[in-house]
Amino acid sequence: MGDSFHEQLLEDSVFLRTDPRLDTDLVDKLILQLNRIYPQVLTDKEATRFRNLDVPTGFRLGELLTHLQGKGEEACREFYRALHLHVEEVYYSLPTRLRLRDSLDPLAPPYVHQQKHDLNERGPLFFLGCFSVAVGMALLYYYSEDKLTSGSRALGTAALGKPHCVDMGSFAPSKRKNIFLLA
Repeated sequence: MGDSFHEQLLEDSVFLRTDPRLDTDLVDKLILQLNRIYPQVLTDKEATRFRNLDVPTGFRLGELLTHLQGKGEEACREFYRALHLHVEEVYYSLPTRLRLRDSLDPLAPPYVHQQKHDLNERGPLFFLGCFSVAVGMALLYYYSEDKLTSGSRALGTAALGKPHCVDMGSFAPSKRKNIFLLA
């Protein structure tokens, strides 16, 4: 990181003052973080002044940033830590963060995060292929069972009361007789 936190805060302060995501609650969280965790950065009296709700949020934030720049490098660093902790999406969209990310790999295309609502990345042809394999296996199972259990069909139709001829030669090779089953 070539720039100091003080220089980065000078550059980012315009963006921070105009960002609508930094509302009153988030600015108060940042002030309380700096006051409670780092009292050497922001005293109780200063925190009370910056938390005055009679003053518009943008103006209070501008005064806070100016005050932190006057306090020095350590105060600016702690502000960035508090911002990263409480408002991460604003922290990563700061101009200095974007420049730093782009300077690491200038040839890489900018990363745009798109949410997908798919269960997987495969397309409809993959689904049709899997579905046709499943149908093919079901048909193969259905028709192969027909050849394997031809004797049980005779028993099933006999139970319905229809006569059916069963070749007993397949059961007893020595006696070739036809038996009629009646129910």
